[in-house]
Amino acid sequence: MKEGYIIRDQSKPHFITATVVDWIDIFSRQTYRDMIIDCLDFCITNKGMLLYGYVIMSNHVHLIIQSQEGKLSDLIRDFKKYTAVTILKKIQTVPESRREWMLERFKLATQSHNRNKNYQFWRYGNHAEEIYSQKFMWSKLDYIHLNPVRSRIVCKASNYLYSSASNYVHDYGLLVIQKVENPIINVHKKDSFYKSISWSNYLKVERLCVAIGSKEPV
Repeated sequence: MKEGYIIRDQSKPHFITATVVDWIDIFSRQTYRDMIIDCLDFCITNKGMLLYGYVIMSNHVHLIIQSQEGKLSDLIRDFKKYTAVTILKKIQTVPESRREWMLERFKLATQSHNRNKNYQFWRYGNHAEEIYSQKFMWSKLDYIHLNPVRSRIVCKASNYLYSSASNYVHDYGLLVIQKVENPIINVHKKDSFYKSISWSNYLKVERLCVAIGSKEPV
């Protein structure tokens, strides 16, 4: 793991990326995207996950998350382990035209190490970056939310269902998030926090989306 991507402070929010091995486009299927949503919802409700932003793309997931218990590495590990197990089980038990090809790739990914016996779903590493300022937080939120625009899936970030952009622009979405208009929680000192800027400035991103985006798919 690169030195710059080690989680040093388990209590701070971090930008992380979970990438499918061989960049397999597993999340081009809605059923697998929904499984990620369900797991995130469970982590928010039961495991102390604070979710500030997310996007699910075809072969990777970006998250800005924090652990209320100050155990971020454990939270990420549990999230990746559960989603890997449930998605692999789904692939093997429901009709899937790419089943044999995908399972072969997931099997081959285990040959370079001894950590997984049968299949490896996620690549190792999370590319974790600590959110050290409100400016950096917003730069990562913009990066996350513009992913579907850069990929020409939508022309406005808030039109992409599987991201937190609509939470910021329209105040609703698939998941309950910690909008950055609220204080970022210091899990060690409840009476102190980072001051955050108003999310109304985020509407500027919508105009940028229109400027650089493509037409919506029919």
